[in-house]
Amino acid sequence: IAKEVVKLLEMKAQLGGDEGKHKFVLKTPKGTRDYSPKQMAIRERVFNAIITCFKRHGAEVIDTPVFELKETLTGKYGEDSKLIYDLKDQGGELLSLRYDLTVPFARYLAMNKITNIKRYHIAKVYRRDNPAMTRGRYREFYQCDFDIAGQFDPMIPDAECLKIVHEILSDLQLGDFLIKVNDRRILDGMFAVCGVPDSKFRTICSSVDKLDKMPWEEVRSEMVGEKGLSPEAADHIGEYVQLHGGLDLIEQLLQDPKLSQNKLAKEGLGDMKLLFEYLTLFGITGKISFDLSLARGLDYYTGVIFEAVLLQPENDHVEEPVSVGSVAGGGRYDGLVGMFDPKGRKVPCVGVSIGIERIFSILEQRVEASEEKIRTTETQVLVASAQKKLLEERLKLISELWNAGIKAEVLYKKNPKLLNQLQYCEDTGIPLVAIVGEQELKDGVVKLRVVATREEVNVRRESLVEEIRMRTSRP
Repeated sequence: IAKEVVKLLEMKAQLGGDEGKHKFVLKTPKGTRDYSPKQMAIRERVFNAIITCFKRHGAEVIDTPVFELKETLTGKYGEDSKLIYDLKDQGGELLSLRYDLTVPFARYLAMNKITNIKRYHIAKVYRRDNPAMTRGRYREFYQCDFDIAGQFDPMIPDAECLKIVHEILSDLQLGDFLIKVNDRRILDGMFAVCGVPDSKFRTICSSVDKLDKMPWEEVRSEMVGEKGLSPEAADHIGEYVQLHGGLDLIEQLLQDPKLSQNKLAKEGLGDMKLLFEYLTLFGITGKISFDLSLARGLDYYTGVIFEAVLLQPENDHVEEPVSVGSVAGGGRYDGLVGMFDPKGRKVPCVGVSIGIERIFSILEQRVEASEEKIRTTETQVLVASAQKKLLEERLKLISELWNAGIKAEVLYKKNPKLLNQLQYCEDTGIPLVAIVGEQELKDGVVKLRVVATREEVNVRRESLVEEIRMRTSRP
């Protein structure tokens, strides 16, 4: 039957009788979206805040291709590797769309033999995930990454990454947040003393990582039922992963008879103590929690790991609170660059990724709720005329303004009514109107009207640029 169907379809295709009937589906692919001018205006605000922070901390910017050789990405993401988009063989190379910005960064460092850089990179990444668009989860989305690569004294760069997360989340005013911190070495040490076999470390790690979304009972049954861990080991892990606190908890665990015997865990706890001392100097420990359940499923982390979560949902109008979960995450990955280097030379790295989509969906909801008017252009002045036959004069004036760097618009009509021109300013939020009329031209002035107050002043043509700048410069 299948063969006959194929034959019939081929015949149908040759006949081509369906032309003109096929309804074209107008939609974006699953897990993607368009952004309207209003949404882009909100996004730009967020990007600007983030870039300003990255630059304040002395970062340079780089860019890398949107696709990489498939082998560059393979084996770097643990259980998440199945979410990588593979491209068809094009021109003899097997390619995949980048899954994050960290692996391309490591490839870039190894390829260019760079051992020391502080960089940021803002670009789109791709994941063949089951999208949950309402919660800001997409298949194509932006990541904003900041990383410090190089051999430095322990925990100083790591503390700066946490300070950056704190600055950005405070600046964006998203509501209360908490930055959870843990260390891969503490986790691995804990797994070892709890009796998890080496071969199961990573897979158990990705189960622990689900504790923010699932209750302990479900995580425990996944470990025992699906992943074959002994119930005793699982219960043992349960005693640890439900602990969280600050310096006091670190001290307590350093005294823990089992953990303190484990070399990895001891190293991790020692560094964690140092980290908290630096965070105290930065004055941000109030928002930081040492949390033993934090695991972060990615394979490449080797030391400190952290994740920022929003605490209370920012939406009073919805009965069911919209939890947006994690809005930033990162950690130390000292082995990744060495994976790419032919001689295996390691470059220690620590970095953070800001979850721009989640942040953006919160701000978008907030703007919707507050009905705040968002300007989608930055036009400072509309060049208008009060009488007919003044198109040439309007074009002359707007050209002068553009050449002086003023953001200006003109209506594309020979003889627009003054009322329509003023209405356009109201609709788009343009603050000033420069009106040319016959009398003004004779007197060598331009009538400048403030849209909000309707106040009008005559300004000499040669002083107009200065006047507009003065009236539209942000206080």
